Amino acid sequence: MSERIEKILARELNEPRSRVKTLLQKGQVTVDGVVARAGQQADPDTQEICLAGEPIACRAFVYLMLNKPTGVLSATDGKGEPTVLDLVPSALRRKGLFPAGRLDKDTTGLLLLTDDGELAHRLLSPRYHVDKVYYAKVEGVPDAADAEAFADGLL
Repeated sequence: MSERIEKILARELNEPRSRVKTLLQKGQVTVDGVVARAGQQADPDTQEICLAGEPIACRAFVYLMLNKPTGVLSATDGKGEPTVLDLVPSALRRKGLFPAGRLDKDTTGLLLLTDDGELAHRLLSPRYHVDKVYYAKVEGVPDAADAEAFADGLL
């Protein structure tokens, strides 16, 4: 699917459009071997887009599995506290990346990070009934009242 070259580059390089515009003005971007110009349409699925002669790996969406450690927030902005996005290597970061789900700050476990909003919605919305399994280590031995509290949902 064709889209403006600036949009593709900003997304794939995780750079502001002003920097992308500079790269285009300097002739550092090519599409199928031809110097690209601002406003040009390109299809990252069928055309080779290069920066300074090196191909840019264009991805429609990013899907990352992360083993979230304790002390890290399942959020995009921790207001000074570390978030799961801080754990993502810069080569895999891109605009719009977010955790598809939440684990408490003191909880560890598998967390999906993506920029695919439709998939995240299908996984998280109660409408689609996607089962999730959680394991908890607790102090003591849970009794029937504890089991009932879990079944009813804890706040």
